[in-house]
Amino acid sequence: GKAAKETEPYSVEQMRYLVAHIPDVRNETDRVYLALATLHPLRPEEVFGLQFGDIDKVENKIHIQRAVTYPDRNQPLVKGTKTESSVRTIDLAIQIAQYIPNGAPDAFIFGGNKPLSYQQIRRMRMRIKKDTGFEDDIVPRRFRTTVLTDIYDVTKDIKQAQEAAGHTNASTTLRHYVKGRKQSFNTATPVANRYGLSAE
Repeated sequence: GKAAKETEPYSVEQMRYLVAHIPDVRNETDRVYLALATLHPLRPEEVFGLQFGDIDKVENKIHIQRAVTYPDRNQPLVKGTKTESSVRTIDLAIQIAQYIPNGAPDAFIFGGNKPLSYQQIRRMRMRIKKDTGFEDDIVPRRFRTTVLTDIYDVTKDIKQAQEAAGHTNASTTLRHYVKGRKQSFNTATPVANRYGLSAE
């Protein structure tokens, strides 16, 4: 078959727009989704597999322990994470904790007793786009690629990005997720400064 098309990250401006418009999302569940997806490097199936007990608002942590997939694009299938490395704990952005309600520890954040169906998620994405006035489509897999790109862009630490992604090795993170922002920086001046040469 054809080679899989690379996932294009959203721009920083697009992400800033979406994050700024989280409060404009009218449905509470939709709002929680946008807050979690835009600020954390989660696979879509990991987001929909989250239960209230996985969110620690005291320590500001998210525990990823399961996944929800849609093999027939309809009813959800609850299963283990993609790999052993995918079972992990990541930091919860404290700025969005306010959007996450409390619930029974074993209830799914997105669905309750059982996860949302594929069609329910599709409708949720359309509502978010409408409520925020976002001009592009809301594509779950693009959020993960974008957040990992920016984790690396900010930290320049591939090991941190790898651990946040839940990858077994860093090469996977670099090859598939860290896209780079294609900014042009002068690489000679910082080295010259470090070695004792000033620009004056």
